[in-house]
Amino acid sequence: MTTGTLALIIATLLITQAAALLLTGYYRRWQKHKAEPGQVAPPLTAPPSSRAELLRPGGEQTWSGFREFEVQRRVYEDGDRQICSFYLAPVDGRPLPPFQPGQFLTFRLSVEGPGGGQTLTRCYSLSDRPRSDCYRVSIKRVPGSTGAEGLPPGRSSNYFHDHVEPGSRLQVKAPAGQFHLDQESDRPLVLVGGGIGITPMLSMLEHLLETGSRRETWLFYGVRNGVEMVMQPRLQQLAEQHPYFHLYSCFSQPLESDRPGIDYQHRGRVDIDLLRNTLPMAGYQFYLCGPQPMMQSLVPDLEALGIHPADIHYEAFGPASIPGKKPHAPAQQADSDIAFEVRFSKSGRRVTWQPGAGSLLELAEAEGIEVDSGCRAGSCGVCQTRLESGEVGYDTPPDADIESGHCLLCKSKPKGDLVLQL
Repeated sequence: MTTGTLALIIATLLITQAAALLLTGYYRRWQKHKAEPGQVAPPLTAPPSSRAELLRPGGEQTWSGFREFEVQRRVYEDGDRQICSFYLAPVDGRPLPPFQPGQFLTFRLSVEGPGGGQTLTRCYSLSDRPRSDCYRVSIKRVPGSTGAEGLPPGRSSNYFHDHVEPGSRLQVKAPAGQFHLDQESDRPLVLVGGGIGITPMLSMLEHLLETGSRRETWLFYGVRNGVEMVMQPRLQQLAEQHPYFHLYSCFSQPLESDRPGIDYQHRGRVDIDLLRNTLPMAGYQFYLCGPQPMMQSLVPDLEALGIHPADIHYEAFGPASIPGKKPHAPAQQADSDIAFEVRFSKSGRRVTWQPGAGSLLELAEAEGIEVDSGCRAGSCGVCQTRLESGEVGYDTPPDADIESGHCLLCKSKPKGDLVLQL
């Protein structure tokens, strides 16, 4: 064997050994890379997603179904300690989606009662501007009525006040609701809040001022006295700091300690005369939320004053519907002047639905039929009822998932004769 041949053999062995080392290293790195989560392509068939999984329809982050939140803290907001704010953070720690100021959260609560446990679904307005780390709701305790009506205490509000503490966990749906601030407009605003109806107005106001909006904004806030006023120091601070914001507190029964011109600007209720005498009324968008008497007077009075219905946005709490008024519903179909028979199978009642009767929920309540309801806006699904026969229509598509053979009473109207399981 010549020297050249020996050198060639040695060189070949060295090259082979180096190649083997390179291949071994590459294989080990590939195995490590393969084992690292999130570093390889997902399988062709992904595991089924949870209903609480974060989704991104339209590029925006939200979630479907109920998501678990933990109460970070609670703060009483009034002198009577009847209104408490609850700050909620998601247990999974993922950022919260933004919401439209004025919208609400839907809660699923497990409440113990005399007959055992019960699941309640209730909706409460968000009372703060959108944040990525927490939501805030401010809830008023609803006591029982001692009058002739004899109404029982509010089960969900009392549950929040008596049992929900920092560390408590709650099941919450994503923000929803069609009552919210028009952020595309730069027109001046009039916000009217009666009692706990101030909560969506707080969300709108905090958002406007945080974003540096220069829209002229009036807040008319009606309560009985300063003890009932929510977040009074905060509202007064905002009015002092922002020249475009005008706070107008209205006390119907002021205490001796309440100072006119300082603690409140008007003695009496928020009514059309107050608005007409305070505002030029030209070009304003109106947002109203409050109890039944206030809503049933202000909404029609504003329209009678010449305010276009499209500029009057409102939300009434409880069963405070506005007779004959429909919040910005699209034009009715050609058969809107036709009356239909609605039969309630359980109660055995028959009633004729007229075009001015409003939703099927309003029709049932007018007949004295008790119906569980929450948001009254088609988002929580509480008023879902079996439709035994017939067909219903919706002015605007509801947000809640509707089971087959059911309808949401709060958003539906008959398209013919109906039989409802009520």
